[in-house]
Amino acid sequence: MIRRLRWLMGRNSPKSLPSNASQQSSDITPETLHEVAIYIHRFHNLDLFQQGWYQIKISMRLDDSEYKSVGTPARVVQYEAHEQGSIGAHGIWTIDDIDNSFSTQPFLIKYAKQDVYLSIMISFILSLHAHGVEGPPTPGVVLKFELMYTPALKKGSELQGSLSACPAAVHEFRLPPKALLGLHSYCPVHFDAFHSVLVDTSVHIITVKASWTPLKASGQVGSADFEQILLIKELVAAHDILLDDLRNISRAIDQSIELSSFVLNLENTKFGSLMQSNMGGAEEVLEVLNKPQNGVKKENDTANLQNDGLLHCLSRDDILDFLHLLGDQILHLWNAFLMFHRANKTKILEFLHDVWNDGRRAEWSIWMIHTKVERPLNFLSSGIGAPSLHGLHGKSLSQWKFSDDPVQSAITRAELHRQSIAQMRINNRSIQDMHMYEDPLSVPIIIVEHVSDAPLHNHNGNSCISYLYQKNLLKIPTGTKSGAVQKLTGSRSQPCGRVMKIVVFVHGFQGHHLDLRLVRNQWLLIDPKTEFLMSEANEDKTDGDFREMGLRLAQEVVSFTKRKMDKASRNGNLKSLKLSFVGHSIGNIIIRAALAEGIMEPYLRYLYTYISISGPHLGYMYCSNSLFNSGLWLLKTLKGTQCIHQLTFSDDPDLMNTFLYKLSKERTLENFKNVVLVSSPQDGYVPYHSARIEMCPTSFLDYSKRGKVFWEILNNCSSQIQVPSTPQRLFMRCDVSFDTSSHGRNLNTIIGRAAHVEFLESDKYAKLIMWSFPELFR
Repeated sequence: MIRRLRWLMGRNSPKSLPSNASQQSSDITPETLHEVAIYIHRFHNLDLFQQGWYQIKISMRLDDSEYKSVGTPARVVQYEAHEQGSIGAHGIWTIDDIDNSFSTQPFLIKYAKQDVYLSIMISFILSLHAHGVEGPPTPGVVLKFELMYTPALKKGSELQGSLSACPAAVHEFRLPPKALLGLHSYCPVHFDAFHSVLVDTSVHIITVKASWTPLKASGQVGSADFEQILLIKELVAAHDILLDDLRNISRAIDQSIELSSFVLNLENTKFGSLMQSNMGGAEEVLEVLNKPQNGVKKENDTANLQNDGLLHCLSRDDILDFLHLLGDQILHLWNAFLMFHRANKTKILEFLHDVWNDGRRAEWSIWMIHTKVERPLNFLSSGIGAPSLHGLHGKSLSQWKFSDDPVQSAITRAELHRQSIAQMRINNRSIQDMHMYEDPLSVPIIIVEHVSDAPLHNHNGNSCISYLYQKNLLKIPTGTKSGAVQKLTGSRSQPCGRVMKIVVFVHGFQGHHLDLRLVRNQWLLIDPKTEFLMSEANEDKTDGDFREMGLRLAQEVVSFTKRKMDKASRNGNLKSLKLSFVGHSIGNIIIRAALAEGIMEPYLRYLYTYISISGPHLGYMYCSNSLFNSGLWLLKTLKGTQCIHQLTFSDDPDLMNTFLYKLSKERTLENFKNVVLVSSPQDGYVPYHSARIEMCPTSFLDYSKRGKVFWEILNNCSSQIQVPSTPQRLFMRCDVSFDTSSHGRNLNTIIGRAAHVEFLESDKYAKLIMWSFPELFR
């Protein structure tokens, strides 16, 4: 079904000019029309907390205006006709002529991971000149998606009225001036942390045609000449971009399309030689369009055009004829693309999605600093003895020059990078997610340390299912034939099969099982087929012994894994398993305690990625936060919190009998293929060196007392990370510096709680890390 509401291109087309257009040319100025086509493929519920009716509303506005609407819905194409109620929908899509917005039909969301396929394309006609923008399209345009909500009890007219009241969440994207010339991009709409969904959307933009309107005042002949010549170059660039993009898309999805009739052939016209010598490429036009059009720039550009062959050799009638030719070519090519898109909508969306995925690391690299460092503690070996260390302490300590405070150095480095971002001019052609680009200075700065590792060797193991059958950890379903068992166990006759991926999230002290839901949602976006366990085994029980907490977690993980594998084995071939863990704060100690339990031994060889978010792996032996130390003392003294005693090494008079010392000797980290330690120098709740598993300078001064034990714990943990247990093993540290300027100076920022909690309340750091290294999460 296609409904054409308006087609603005015909309203001010060149043919509508009077015959004496050349005589009136000094009183006319060019105007460009753009079409922004938005294809909404699917609404996928990730983490909506409320059932009810939802609706997506789309509008456009100028970048420098919060309320002024630009862009008029011109046509709506419903790719697939859905019967009423077939997608849980009610009513039809609507267009509001007051604010020039489009709204999808309302649809009912009942459960998590629910899909609603909308399959609809909306085209907006954008005329910046009609909204007071003169010359090239220097301001950006903001594409606004609003999520409207009303309870499920609403029906009929009451439903529509409730949906139109107020948006539950908003997600905006900026279309930079370069993008208005022509762009095809995937555009995922996520809304916010409390309304986490994925709306699979693609945006297709083209400069479609030129029109002419009278100037308000004469005497601007030079300026008009500049605009007219630039308009020719703009339309030629738009034509070439659209043609190249269509060829690339056609080749990528392996679907042929005839494009020979759309190639501009100007060799036998008066424009041929002039185009070759004066047009330049699309990039040149993009640079001109992106220049700030203040008076100085415009005068310089106009002066430079005085030597342009097009300016002297083309009459005004020639310009009008040429613009008419270009407009017709672009319009026909655009209509060919729209037909091609309708026939191959899913393949095109998947291709654009892959391109978008590949571009995340490069586009978001402005907030990340990548460095390479040597393997941790490479000056220590597992066989080094106390005398050697004591000799280092005794002989060298007097000459040892400690570097600057590591915490302050990390904060200073991040702040200098943030200041450099303030001087940047973001000048790209990609759609800009306003969650990141609305205030670039508020985005966390992440220093990524890629830690070199020892030479790697191949690791060969039995198939996951075969191994678990041998250990009697997986029951064969009743009635399963021997052939099916061979398929499940990954025999040679059936080498292919599904790899089950399970990720376990473990909260911290006095936490909730949903604390890490933002990280989980980002992981879901990267790999929707992953199974997630938000651990509840220790909820309201985190003040006890880590050994007990570890056992409870191990039992929960084994039970969950066996249940998922039983289900998968009944549904088809199961080849292997990837088991990953994400922990926050002391949740990381609970994870390591669980991995040391005997019931986890059959699963250790299938450990894949471990993300430690501010985990106190080395305890609180050297904690410089006096206020936080006072709080720990109160918890130990007044409440007798066992886990705090264990973290501060006061659970046993002999340090070598303490829990953390013994845990460091358990090989809990060496089986992971990927280990990522996320820390923050602003986090006062966890010592910086403890979260990063690295040397603490204070330990040199305390070697004769506790320093020796600290170094042994450090060496035990570091040696596990260095063990080359799998091919291409990755170990890196991600140092996150949050923008705390909006928090002000209060108790939370003074004691370092703000940054510790920010790991749970913000997903920007997770988005940067996970989309920069997607191979760790797939």
